[in-house]
Amino acid sequence: MVLGKMTRITILGVVLSGLLLAGCGTKAAEPADHHGEAHKEVAANGDLQEMTGGTDKLPTFLDPLDPVLKTAYTTAAGVKDILGSIPCYCGCGESAGHKSNLNCFIKEVHPDGSVVWDDHGTRCGVCVETAMTVSELSKQGKSVKEIRSVIDKTYSTGGYAAPTPTPDVL
Repeated sequence: MVLGKMTRITILGVVLSGLLLAGCGTKAAEPADHHGEAHKEVAANGDLQEMTGGTDKLPTFLDPLDPVLKTAYTTAAGVKDILGSIPCYCGCGESAGHKSNLNCFIKEVHPDGSVVWDDHGTRCGVCVETAMTVSELSKQGKSVKEIRSVIDKTYSTGGYAAPTPTPDVL
C-alpha cells in the first residue's frame, strides 16, 4: 500500500469537495476585480487565469471557494517541479491544451517569479486528487519516476480520459 489510510481519507475529502463544485467542464464564477491587485484573463477554453507576484500569493479567484481548494493550490505550488512531469487524466489535454497536471493549477511561472494561475483545478476532482497524491508520495521520498508510475497506474484504467501529452520521466 503506497498511501496510508488517513492520507486516502484526506485525499478523498479534497476530491469530494472538488467534485461538488460540478466537475471539470463547468466555468466558475469570476470574482470582482480587486483594485488592480491581480491581472486576470479568460483563456480561449474559458478557464480564468490570474497572475500574482509568486507562488506565495494565491489567486483571488480562490477567495469565494471552499478553503480545501486553497490547500490544493498551495500543495500544487509546493510540488510544481514534479507536477510538470505528471500527466493529468481529466481530459484537459484536449479541452484546455494542458501539457501536465501542473497546468491545471499553474499556467506558467515567469523568470521574475510571478505566476499565472489557472482555475481549472477548482472544478476538477481528478486534478486535485492527482496533485495531492503527488505531494504525499513526494513526502514519502518517492522519485518522480515512481510517482508518475503510481499516477499512470491509477488513472490509465477505470474510464478516465486520455492523459495530457506529458513527456516520459527519464
